[in-house]
Amino acid sequence: MSGPASAPATFYRPAEVAAMLRCSEWWVKEQARRRRIPYSWIGGSYLFTQEHITEIVRLFEVQPVEAQGSGGERSMPRRRRGMSTSDSNASVRLVARTPRRAREAAASKSAAA
Repeated sequence: MSGPASAPATFYRPAEVAAMLRCSEWWVKEQARRRRIPYSWIGGSYLFTQEHITEIVRLFEVQPVEAQGSGGERSMPRRRRGMSTSDSNASVRLVARTPRRAREAAASKSAAA
């Protein structure tokens, strides 16, 4: 196997990546733990190559939204989970719970009687 020898990959620790990305070390580790960003797991720690860092930047890049003309489709606003379109205009009457101490006092009084 004779060929040009490739340079060994340079690995960066989470603190170094955080400094490059201007974020916290905790954020870098948390994203790696949740497998949202690429990383290498060598020797029981997160290690990142320059390619990993480039990919992280690409993953969290936000592209501008193209301006829509007056004839274009309008995007619908997000609705909360669990709300159907028929229920979105209906009002719901909220009722406060009885405080825990008052419930326990009432339960102890009824048990003593």
